[in-house]
Amino acid sequence: MRLYWMPLLLLLAGPVRAETFLYAGSYTAGTSKGIYAWRYDPATGKAASLGLVAPAANPAHLWATPDGRFLYAVNWRAQGSMAGDAVSAYAVNPRTGALTFLNQVSSQGSQPNQVVLDRTGKVAVTVNYNDGVVAAYLREPDGKLGEAFYVDHHKGTPLAKEQPGPRAHGIVFSPDNRFMFVADLGLDRVYSYRFDVRGPTLTPLDPPLISTHAGAGPRRVQISPDGRFLYADHETDSEVSVFAVDQGHLNEIQVVPTVPPDGKKGNTTAEILLGVRHLYVTNRGHDSIAVFDVGRDGELTHAANVPSDGRTPRNIRFDPAGNFLFTANENGGNIVEFRVNKANGALMPTGLTLPIDTPGGMWFVQTGRKN
Repeated sequence: MRLYWMPLLLLLAGPVRAETFLYAGSYTAGTSKGIYAWRYDPATGKAASLGLVAPAANPAHLWATPDGRFLYAVNWRAQGSMAGDAVSAYAVNPRTGALTFLNQVSSQGSQPNQVVLDRTGKVAVTVNYNDGVVAAYLREPDGKLGEAFYVDHHKGTPLAKEQPGPRAHGIVFSPDNRFMFVADLGLDRVYSYRFDVRGPTLTPLDPPLISTHAGAGPRRVQISPDGRFLYADHETDSEVSVFAVDQGHLNEIQVVPTVPPDGKKGNTTAEILLGVRHLYVTNRGHDSIAVFDVGRDGELTHAANVPSDGRTPRNIRFDPAGNFLFTANENGGNIVEFRVNKANGALMPTGLTLPIDTPGGMWFVQTGRKN
């Protein structure tokens, strides 16, 4: 018997609707217990809490596959917990936003602080803060992570005696997916790798790195949509480096401050986020978000410092349409939403504040489902 009535039922069921969820990791030494979620309405910027969706040890940073089916988190070791120094994989329920734990693999180092997928979503890479280890994993079709197929351990003598040595911190893939860049805060370096997803393989370029000035502390990295410019915020000295990119090789062309001169004392930068024509950097201590205009030549012009409406702004993330920017105030106990003026980059608080203790990285997931 042929089910000729099925297309009619599918039509009556209504069109596929994009369901949007905001996920936030947290630091679990206090009252937070793992990954939290909210159902999000991109049209209004409103969010409804779903509570704790995945108990986990210090899921400090999150990343999802392009299709929104799987979410990944790094885990720092928590006292008394077996889950730490790892990367965890979860399946996303497209209807409820619930997370189902799939598996966990070693981060190959100590205190992983970021996990990033390549542009195809087939490879995951993490960096370890305490020892400068970079590790890459092939993502299986079922969302699980295989064991690391590539491990690199940054080594070297810091340019400044105050710097602690290898501290890998930020990852970004080039728009064409041919290169990967990693910032090492403790060595004042940005590393370049050639990437081939078909292998997959990662190979350090020759030369493999560029140094910033001593004591800069490059932390996180972003790259322009055309792949011509790379941006790295300096945790230690509250600045941003702009690099011209040529076949994976970097040349520093500009350094600009993220706070006024009297704001540098006691300040460290955290996250960097690139919009269409504007760049944003969080300042911990100054408790602000620096806003920069991005020129056609890639160079930055400081436009404003916007109060983060909380203490120690760590991570920032755009909503899927780029109409709103969210900042996670680690010591403020909240995530705050700002409306983005796409013409001039200005940020305006909307009044939406999401309570969460010690929030970490955030990620928006859009899934399609039947009404």
